Amino acid sequence: MKFRPLHDRVLVKRVAEETKTAGGIIIPDTAQEKPSEGKVVSVGPGVRDENGKFVALDVKKGDRVLFGKWGGTEVTINGDELLIMKESDIMGVLA
Repeated sequence: MKFRPLHDRVLVKRVAEETKTAGGIIIPDTAQEKPSEGKVVSVGPGVRDENGKFVALDVKKGDRVLFGKWGGTEVTINGDELLIMKESDIMGVLA
């Protein structure tokens, strides 16, 4: 099944975080928090301004982004756990 976000929504796949701290301590699965970093899978066309023209989004497919811990709506598409969120929920793009 294909999915295309509408308007200013973005489809993001979470990126797995390290299971070991900088000091070498292994963190068990039960103590890990969900990562707030992800990769953009798909983006909507943008929003319309006051004149009716589309304003494109700043993020694009393939960008690595940071988002809020509780941002987005979790969905499962083709067996992949993904997040659908508005572009405004994204804090920034990692370079």
